[in-house]
Amino acid sequence: MDDRKTRIAQQFMAALPHAKALGMRLVSMGDGRARIEMDYAPHLVGDPETGVIHGGAVSALMDTCCGAAAMSHPASPGGTATIDLRIDYMRGAVPGQAIRAEAECYHVTRSVAFVRARAMDDDEDRPVATATGTFTVEGG
Repeated sequence: MDDRKTRIAQQFMAALPHAKALGMRLVSMGDGRARIEMDYAPHLVGDPETGVIHGGAVSALMDTCCGAAAMSHPASPGGTATIDLRIDYMRGAVPGQAIRAEAECYHVTRSVAFVRARAMDDDEDRPVATATGTFTVEGG
């Protein structure tokens, strides 16, 4: 990322208290794409018997990553909000492994950005979840 985009990306993550609380780290953001990681943490576990991360934490990760992708698209240079987000959970993430979300904003109209994403642990061939969503375009 260039310096300006890096600054915008850092400001984006710093403005999200939930991202800090969940331990999210922005890996990359720009040109309609984003990648955010979240380490495994005991306070994020949804099932104490299996140690699997709660679906709500995965959902927040994917929503944040999709929003970052929408914000960084060249046709949508401002803020955004989630209009709709569908998440399909494929399997539980492996306990102890970080989860990574990758999102792509693939189409933007005057008022709506369309985004798709995947969440993965170390097995990148088998997603933990996939998502499709729509987000507002600032000034639309």
